[in-house]
Amino acid sequence: MIDPYALLGIDRDADEGAIRTAYRRAVKTAHPDRGGDAEEFGKLQAAYDLLKDPVRRKVYDDTGYDPQLVDPKQLKGLMMLETLVNDFILDLREPGSFDPVAAMRRKLSDDIVKTRFHILELERHRSRVRKHLDRLGRRPETDVLGSMLRARSQSISDAIKNAEAQIEAIEEAYQMLEGYSYEMEPLEVEAKAAE
Repeated sequence: MIDPYALLGIDRDADEGAIRTAYRRAVKTAHPDRGGDAEEFGKLQAAYDLLKDPVRRKVYDDTGYDPQLVDPKQLKGLMMLETLVNDFILDLREPGSFDPVAAMRRKLSDDIVKTRFHILELERHRSRVRKHLDRLGRRPETDVLGSMLRARSQSISDAIKNAEAQIEAIEEAYQMLEGYSYEMEPLEVEAKAAE
């Protein structure tokens, strides 16, 4: 994730004028027409676009993320966390009576296990398809059955890649939960024992 403040060399409380001045100063040397790097110029432009938009800036300041600057892998993790946050917001239990952070971690861990099991099943299925393909005698003209089996094997391989990408996104979401804790209400039993 690009930190637009660090990239432009300004404080987080910089006003619109300071942002514009820092951007203009930075692009003088970064612009490709002046010998600068096109990628670096693009990052400067993206940082400036984020900070000059008050809504995007507020979202970035509150969350540390901007959908247009975030790494796609991080964005998938954020989307997973968004779903989990919605789940615990809608939970009817009283706040403090359950640990939503631990619940999110459990859910993500369960999803990783389920996805890994799904990958194993897909790999077994692909192996069976390939064994059939190896044993299949081919017709001299068109190989309809062979084509179908190769296509099936490829679609299974694609499903495995998608599942592996899903695991990466889940792991990214899990990493984003690191460092968080949740304060639980003391149990009534503990309160009575303390009296």
